[in-house]
Amino acid sequence: MTFGLNKLPIYPPLYKYLRSYPQWRFAPPRVQVDCPLERIGTAYGGYALDSSSVGPECIVYSLGIGEDISFDLALIHRFGVNIHAFDPTPRVKIWLSSQAIPEQFHFHDIGIAHFDGQAVFYLPRQSDFVSHSVIPARQYAQDSIQVPVIRLITAMRRLGHARIDILKIDIEGEEYAVIEDLVKERIPVQQILIEFHHRLSSIGTGKTRRVLSLLHEYGMRICYICSRMEIFTLLRVK
Repeated sequence: MTFGLNKLPIYPPLYKYLRSYPQWRFAPPRVQVDCPLERIGTAYGGYALDSSSVGPECIVYSLGIGEDISFDLALIHRFGVNIHAFDPTPRVKIWLSSQAIPEQFHFHDIGIAHFDGQAVFYLPRQSDFVSHSVIPARQYAQDSIQVPVIRLITAMRRLGHARIDILKIDIEGEEYAVIEDLVKERIPVQQILIEFHHRLSSIGTGKTRRVLSLLHEYGMRICYICSRMEIFTLLRVK
């Protein structure tokens, strides 16, 4: 008797992992560095990071926050860090105004992109969804708004930062151009926690491979990959 993959009684994370193989042509990225990691935040909004060197002096940038800042709040409460969060989505600003936000959480209602100016943000197809994207894809509506954006290096210059210790990125497809800009500017970053959006119809895993290769050349190594093979943690090793 044979079974389709969706009939196999296997552990859900393993099932998701096996389902992701075809889109990577059965050669997905692998963890390159084995180090102790800690998950910070909720199951939905959390990330895995190396917390061994995290302290109040760390510079943390959180790009794209939506309506889940559990990761940011956990870092603040646990380590006393200051976090600079960037998100230009109007709904996010409204939502944040109703939350109890600690003083170490610094919100900037502007997006991070690969240029300074105005960007087109495509709206989610469902009104109860918060995620917008600069990437035209079938997962988003054709309706759009314009929002202000700046480069990462521009944000750092405005805030007086010469490095970033923890860079969290969840920006619905713009991460590829932002990473390329980061490497071009040689921005010193110790850890990158990133959600790649190769699942979007206009992107694909090839683009993720290219950016991971670029980060490898820049001295970053993969130390964590989620079961969906979309969320990665990378550490600087040189």
